[in-house]
Amino acid sequence: MDKFNKLSGVAAPLPIINIDTDMIIPKDYLKTIKRTGLGEGLFAEMRFNEDGSPKEDFVLNKPAYKDAKILIAGDNFGCGSSREHAPWALLDYGIRCIISTSFADIFYNNCFKNGVLPIVVSPENLEKLLDDASRGSNAVISIDLEAQEIKGPDGGTINFDIDAHRKHCMLNGLDDIGLTLEKASSIDAYESNAAANRPWA
Repeated sequence: MDKFNKLSGVAAPLPIINIDTDMIIPKDYLKTIKRTGLGEGLFAEMRFNEDGSPKEDFVLNKPAYKDAKILIAGDNFGCGSSREHAPWALLDYGIRCIISTSFADIFYNNCFKNGVLPIVVSPENLEKLLDDASRGSNAVISIDLEAQEIKGPDGGTINFDIDAHRKHCMLNGLDDIGLTLEKASSIDAYESNAAANRPWA
């Protein structure tokens, strides 16, 4: 998993509440267990017409937001089923951070396990960020995870809270496997000791 320390990029506004995981990545794209290629299906039903042509009014299809790295979204983002393909699709598209007033628990946890930073802010601060994001390609927002700060294009700063353990994992690029490998020497020592004391096992 890639480390997350600082991120600066265009922020796309998506002020829709209750965006569920089926909206993020429709079920038609769940036939793979690979984490790559799913960006093509991100928000597919909102991004594309039935003939596959892009819907010009969808935010990520607008030239100013096509390379967005940050998503400013409505309340209860990631609700619905627990599909891990949702953060995979966001990450594969290039979205590294989502800012909302709340997230569904399973989606929230899955984001941290896959290198996508979900940030919870107050409704008032979300409105400020949506206003910043409405400026198009000038809507460059900076995220500093170490300092736990969001800086808008005008230099205004918003602080956010994050669990210390999750922050450590994001800063160091540690998923569940990475956390286990950090203890590899202790695991090896335990197994060697167990083999010596119980050779019959």
